[in-house]
This record gives sequence, C-alpha cells and structure tokens, in this order.
Amino acid sequence: MKIGITCYPVYGGSGVVATELGIALAARGHEIHFISYALPFRLGKLAPNIFFHEVDVTSYPLFEYPPYSLTLTSKMASIAKHEKLDVLHVHYAIPHATSAVIARQILEQQGIRIPVVTTLHGTDITIVGRDPSFAPVVTYSINQSDGVTAVSEYLRKETLSNFEIDRNISVIPNFIDTNRFKRQESSSLKQKLCPNCEKVLVHVSNFRPVKNAKQVVEIMHRLKQDNYSLKLLLVGDGPDRVPAEHLARELGIYDDILFMGKQEAVQDILSIADVFVMPSGSETFGLAALEAMACGVPVVASNIGGLPELVDHGENGFLCPLGNVDAFAERIRQIVSSDTLQQKMGDAARQKAKDYFDNEHVIPLYEKLYEKTLVATQNQPNSQLV
Repeated sequence: MKIGITCYPVYGGSGVVATELGIALAARGHEIHFISYALPFRLGKLAPNIFFHEVDVTSYPLFEYPPYSLTLTSKMASIAKHEKLDVLHVHYAIPHATSAVIARQILEQQGIRIPVVTTLHGTDITIVGRDPSFAPVVTYSINQSDGVTAVSEYLRKETLSNFEIDRNISVIPNFIDTNRFKRQESSSLKQKLCPNCEKVLVHVSNFRPVKNAKQVVEIMHRLKQDNYSLKLLLVGDGPDRVPAEHLARELGIYDDILFMGKQEAVQDILSIADVFVMPSGSETFGLAALEAMACGVPVVASNIGGLPELVDHGENGFLCPLGNVDAFAERIRQIVSSDTLQQKMGDAARQKAKDYFDNEHVIPLYEKLYEKTLVATQNQPNSQLV
C-alpha cells in the first residue's frame, strides 16, 4: 500500500508513534509518504520507500497568522493524487483530521476515493478538543473519518463521553521495537555519568507543565535528604526545563542532576537506569514509560489516564496518587534499596513490553484497519461522490 502519514514533527509521543509506525510499515514493504511542516524528529535518513513532503506555509501580509491547516489540506490533496496514495493516516484530531477530511472531499470531486484514518493521541481530546471553540470541529472530523483509533482504552472512553461520536473507535496501543529498545551493556556510559556507582533515576518528556518535571526534582530532593546515592537524568526539553534547573539550584541538588536535552538514542540512557519516574498530570498512554519498560526498567508513575493499562502496580512498577511527592519518593526507595525487587520488576516490565506492545503485534492491526477502510471506500456507490 501507499500510505500518507501526517503528524507533528516534535519530541513527543504522537510524533514519535507516527514516525515509528511509518518506519515499521516501510520495513514491511509499504510505501510511506510523510506530510508535515518539518522532518519528523525520529525519521533520520530516508529509506528507499520513505518520502517526506514539506508543507511550506507562505506568509501573506493579509494574514496575521499563516493558515497552516489550509496549506496542509492542499498538500495532502496534491500528494494523494499525484503519488496515488491508498490511505491518508493522520495523527491528532486537529488540524490534521480536519485537513484530511477536506482533502478527501476535494479529491472526491475529481473522482478519486481515498479513506482517512485518524489516530487520537491525548491532548487533542482531553485538553484542546474540549475547548468550546474547537469541540464542533473535533466532533465533525472524527465522525467524518473512515477509521478512528485511540492509543488506549482510557482515551477511547474519554472521547466517547465528551463528544457525540457516531462511529466505532478501535483501540490500537502505542508500540515499540523491543529488539531496539532493550537493556544493553553500557558500563562506560554508567562510569562516565555515575563515577561513584550511584543508582540512576531517569525522566524523559517534552517538559510541558503537564509532565510535572519540577516534581521529579522535588522527589529527588526527598531522596537525597535520606542520603541515597543517586543521579537523576532529565532527558528532553521544553518550557519547564529552565524552572526545573532553577528549582534544583534552590534545593542544592543541581550537581546530582544531569539535564541532557533531547536525545535520539534514548535507549542507551535507559540501559543504565534503575527507575523511570513519570509523575505526569495527564497521560493517555505513556510511550516514554513503555520505552523504559522494554529496557527492563521499573516505572513509578501517576495513577492516572492510560498508565494503569501499562504499569501493573507492584509487578513491573508502582502507581502513585497524582502530585504526591512523598508517595513517589517512598516507592522509589523500595526499588533502589533492593536489587532483587529491582531485577524482578525490571524483568516483568520487559516481558509485558514484549508480550503486548511489540511492533510485530501492533503494526498488523493498522494494516488490517487500512484494508478494511479501503474495501469500504471501494464499495461506495458512485452516487455518494460529491
């Protein structure tokens, strides 16, 4: 199949999933066309059957804000027509699903049928979509999509309870290549970052306020007060990075924290981690936690959103009440104080990642959905064309 994929090319879950999906589909013989305003973060070098089409938004004096969604619509229609795409798969409801639905309508007037598959990721539903100014557009775009998926059962239920949706939403979870994300020998990196054999805590995010990066610093401070020998590695960048740095200095633990910025080979860092910390205020799945689990790292996370579908409390990690810094610190103490518990939880985390979220299990679910929407579109009577 020839598949068009549109996503935000940023250091975040939806962009990572969309990019990894395209790479995995290409490896299975499909032709993939990424359509976005910049090269997706994890795309790297292009393969022979992976193509990138940049959406160039031209500024006109008339527009205070360049109309990206309209430019994206035009690009989608053009690429779908000239590359003879079979499916448009968009990640995030707005503006991507909206643009794809309009592009499909444009193509229908030219006698071209192409189904639109929309994957919902989280804040497009739980935050942005609930804004009264966007809700009608989100509802329409979802209902007009030929196939709709959500990355967790939690997100599926949130979508159905907050919008008037008249079609089925399939749950296709986020996934990971467990052959790539696995614990590797990294003694040199561990020695370089932790010369005194400290235990390693890791947090990976885009440092938006909802990720609660400053709470990770507070948790570290609680643990250091108990004289635990620890290093905290903060991976990623975003608006809360500087406030987190300031807090670390105020608490006197800045030298125990490494702010590592964006890292593409995050599996190398996870390979030296003892605990992964995720105190997020909103998390519809928790892709960063899954990457840690695949590397055999126990996860201590907020008991919210889709995280309970990923983290089995007491088995491969712990779930804590949202915002309870003391509870997070206590659970981390349990893990770092017992090599036996850490190993047991790490092994269980790795096993769950392999059994339920490996790309070999999940990618075929998308392929089946593409085929289903293609058949349904081809069976539409000509009278349905606008």
